[in-house]
Amino acid sequence: MMVTANLAARLAETIGAQQVMAAAEELTAYAVDGLAPSVIVRPASAEEAAEVVRFAVAEKLTLLPLGSRSKCDIGMSPARYDIAVDMTGLREIAHYDAGDLTLSVDAGMPLRKLEIYLKQKGQFLPLAVPCFESTTAGGAIASGIDSALRLQYGSARDFLIGAEFVDGTGQICKSGGRVVKNVTGYDLHKLLIGSQGTLGVITRLNFRTFPLPEVSGGDVASFATCQGAMGYRKAVEKAGLPLANVEVLSPMVAEMIRAILQKTGVELPAGLEREEWCVYSSFEGNEAVVRRISGDLERNSREEGALRSRILEAAEDEPLKGALREAFEWLRRKSPANVIYRLALPEVTAEILSELSQLAESVSLRAALLVRAAGVVYFAVFAASEDEAAIAPLTKIVAGVTSAARTRNVHATLLHAPLAIKGKAAGTGLGELDMALQRRVKQAFDPSGVFAPGRVVGGL
Repeated sequence: MMVTANLAARLAETIGAQQVMAAAEELTAYAVDGLAPSVIVRPASAEEAAEVVRFAVAEKLTLLPLGSRSKCDIGMSPARYDIAVDMTGLREIAHYDAGDLTLSVDAGMPLRKLEIYLKQKGQFLPLAVPCFESTTAGGAIASGIDSALRLQYGSARDFLIGAEFVDGTGQICKSGGRVVKNVTGYDLHKLLIGSQGTLGVITRLNFRTFPLPEVSGGDVASFATCQGAMGYRKAVEKAGLPLANVEVLSPMVAEMIRAILQKTGVELPAGLEREEWCVYSSFEGNEAVVRRISGDLERNSREEGALRSRILEAAEDEPLKGALREAFEWLRRKSPANVIYRLALPEVTAEILSELSQLAESVSLRAALLVRAAGVVYFAVFAASEDEAAIAPLTKIVAGVTSAARTRNVHATLLHAPLAIKGKAAGTGLGELDMALQRRVKQAFDPSGVFAPGRVVGGL
C-alpha cells in the first residue's frame, strides 16, 4: 500500500492529483485477469498521456491503456501491470466533415454516443461490435473484435484512415490523415487494430463514415442439418446479393438467442423456435433494392430445401440484429468456464464445422458455432465449473484447435479462456517467422517494453 501511495503521489505531481486514483476498490475494478494495477491515471489530453508514458519509462514501470474495460479479457494475461491508463477522459469529436464523410474522434468516445451524433447527420460508423452500449472507439480498435457489418462495409482496416497515439518513448505520433485518399507516410495506424494496448496509447482516431441506408430488412431460413445451412449460405453468396450480413447459427447458438430475446419480451422470429441450423441474412438500401433482395432470398431458400424461411418485421429484425452483434458477450457469459476461438478460414465448409463439433463431443462438452462473414467462425465450448476436472477437457479443446489450425493453415485466435488455460496457451500458436516479425514491430513502437507485456501470444 505504501508503494501504491508513493507512486500515486509522484504521478499526481506529473499530471495533477485529480487525474490519479489509487483507492483499493478502484484498483480492483481495473484488474485484468485478476491482476490489479498499483495506480490508475485518467489523462485529460494526449499530452498528459504522453507524460504518463515518459514517467513509466523513466521509472521502469509498465502500463495498460483502457477504455470502458468491456473486453479486457481478450488476449493473454499481462505479465506485469503497474499503471492503468483510463482513456475515457478523452471523448470529444475533434473534426467532422459530413460532406467528405470523414470523422476525427478521441479514443475515449463511447460508440453509442457517437452513433447518436452521426445519426442526426444521416450517417453512421460501421463498428457494430459487442458491448456496444459501453465500448469506446479506442477500445473497439485496440481489441480488434469483429464488426457484424463486415460483409458490406469491411473491417476497421477499410475505414480507419488515420490515428494519433503515444509510442513507447512518450512521443505523440500521427499516421494517415483526415481524408480518405491519403498518401502521407505508411499506414502505421492499422497496426493498432487488435494490438491490445501493446504498441501505444491510442489518443485519436480518424474514420471514413457512411450514409445511413433508407431501409433495412432481415431474413431467417432454417435447416435440419449443418450441410443444408451451409449449402444455402453458399448459394446466397454465389447469387451475389448485396447483403450487409450473413450468419449461420448452430442449434445451440439459436437456443441462446431465443433465451436472450425471450427475456426482453421480443417475439421470436420464425425459424428460431426449434432446434435447427439457422441462416440469418441482413440487407439494406432503398425500398426497391430491399424488396428485390427479399424476393431473391425467398426463392433461394425454397430451392435449397429450407424447412422454413421468413422475411422479418422490423420489430423482429432489430432485436435479432442486436443480439448477433453482442455474440461474444453472451458466449463468454454462458458458463462458469469456457473457451472461445475466432477462426479465420479461406473457406468455411460443413466438414470443418463437423470436425469442431466432434472435437467438443470427444470431451463430452457442449459447443456453439457461429459462422460470420469473410470466413470467420466463432467456436465456443462450455464447461460447468472452473475446477481441475472441468479445465482438463477444455485444455484438450485448445490442443485440438491448435493442431487443426496448423494442419489446415488456419489463423486461430483464443478470445476467451480460464486463466489456467491462458497460461498454457500464451507461448503457442505462432510460427518462428510470425514471432520474429511481431518482435520487430514491438521493438519499433515500444523499445522499453512499457506497454502491456505478455498480452500477445508469445509473451510480447
